Amino acid sequence: MALEFDERGRARENEYFRRKEVELLAKMKAKLESGDSAPTELDCPKCEGKLHETNFENITIDVCNRCHGVWLDAGELAQVTQRDEGGWIGRIFG
Repeated sequence: MALEFDERGRARENEYFRRKEVELLAKMKAKLESGDSAPTELDCPKCEGKLHETNFENITIDVCNRCHGVWLDAGELAQVTQRDEGGWIGRIFG
């Protein structure tokens, strides 16, 4: 008998969290569709600056507004080295 109550309790708990998740997803989707969401600024891993996306030869890279460090996301270094055949970046990382 106690086992039945445990199963019923878990089922009700799962249903509650499923409803909450659906509500949260609906709110997030509405916010994205309204255009009110501002781009997220990331902190520079080196200093106290902020990373801003910039375009380098049709590759979006992150540049710090304070130390001017360049940060690459996954796959961006490979894209840069492919375009820099024979250049110093390609010789180092290619």
